[in-house]
Amino acid sequence: MKELLVSIENLVWGVPLLVLILAGGTLLTVRLKGIQIRKLPLAFKWMVTKEEGVTGNVSSFGALCTALAATIGTGNIVGVATAICLGGPGALFWLVMAGFLGLATKYAEGLLAIKYREVAPDGHTYGGPFCYIEKGMGKKWVWLAKTFALCGSGAAILGIGTFTQVHSIANSVEDFFDPEKANIVSLPFGDITVSVLITSIVLTICVALVLIGGIKRISSVASLVVPVMAITYIVFSFILVFANLDKIPNAFAIVIKGAFDPAAVTGGAIGSIFVAMQHGISKGVFSNEAGLGSAPIAAAAAMAKEPVRQGLVTMIGAFVTNVICLMTGLSLVMTDAWKTGLQGFSVTRYAFSQGMPFINERIISFILTISLVFFAFTTIIGWDYYAESCMEYLTKGSKKAVKITKYLYIAAVFVGPFMTIDSVWTIANIFNGVMALPNMIAIFALSGIVVKDTKEFFDRRKQEKTNK
Repeated sequence: MKELLVSIENLVWGVPLLVLILAGGTLLTVRLKGIQIRKLPLAFKWMVTKEEGVTGNVSSFGALCTALAATIGTGNIVGVATAICLGGPGALFWLVMAGFLGLATKYAEGLLAIKYREVAPDGHTYGGPFCYIEKGMGKKWVWLAKTFALCGSGAAILGIGTFTQVHSIANSVEDFFDPEKANIVSLPFGDITVSVLITSIVLTICVALVLIGGIKRISSVASLVVPVMAITYIVFSFILVFANLDKIPNAFAIVIKGAFDPAAVTGGAIGSIFVAMQHGISKGVFSNEAGLGSAPIAAAAAMAKEPVRQGLVTMIGAFVTNVICLMTGLSLVMTDAWKTGLQGFSVTRYAFSQGMPFINERIISFILTISLVFFAFTTIIGWDYYAESCMEYLTKGSKKAVKITKYLYIAAVFVGPFMTIDSVWTIANIFNGVMALPNMIAIFALSGIVVKDTKEFFDRRKQEKTNK
């Protein structure tokens, strides 16, 4: 089964999808004249500025935090570590490159989400790729919209939304409280540590309490937790980098050389540029979700009327995650942690402890554990909303189906800690790839509309300023 899953993963994340994602981001970057650089300051300004006379379920900032909650997760700590350990330091180059191009992709997703969103009979708004595929590309493409929605539900319940996040939380808590695995409890399906069992129960209860409140409660929790946890981790990472400034030039040299000649850096252990690209780009998509089609589901719920404006706000999500991924990756390369043979959270913890010897290792471990727990927890609650929105589209608004989806999601949270780490990441990558394909097809098909609407909006804004 493991070999079969790996074969499917390699097929899904083969050359076609890698080219599609990079080409999509490149096309939009060129056609939008580097909007991710030119309009980034404006995006930050609008992130905290409310539009007047708008409709939606949550504020633009709340929608951004919901998307960030679902985006900033184990991919930013564990995913980056996995990419570098499997693909060499060069994987970080491709991860960052995919992230930069992904800013333009994410902008397009946010714009299309508002432009083509639906208003349900009870007044709430919902949307995402399934809406802009059907309404933007036409009825003959409904099958593609349904494919995305089906894969989106699967990715949420069986992949990126639950198993990877919960498994990482359980592992990090276990490593902190019971690294020797001394306290074991026997269950019908096998032996596990007491810390994992308690983590599974407590996490399931906390997730259930938040999810019962719907998108508004998810947004409220995300708006409170996401800014604090992101700033804390970034500050902690900057301390590590500044404590090792002398190692930065060499680290960048290793990353760039490893991107184009992996064997020269890894000593032949990893000799394929494609391997570095594959792990870098796939984990990059897993980390910032640009091109995946998840963020526009949250964006569609925003209190916004101007698609371009919400597109820029949505773009901020990819920018923040790219910064976090870069800081994590640099810490692994500067400290040679990627050479240790450690995996996942353990290799990141090793990097931070080696990079900041002046801080007690126990304190470092605690801060990283808390960061990972909150990163993963917010991802869990964010992806539930994605699962429910996909199911709402598939069942044409069936409240019963949406409720069943919520309960299945909560059940998956409980089961997550008992999965093996290899199968967890492989399943998540498969769903991510199959989910990204229909979304990227739509991004290509609707890129002309994105460019047209963007130009008209900024021309109109320029004219309004001139008239004043």
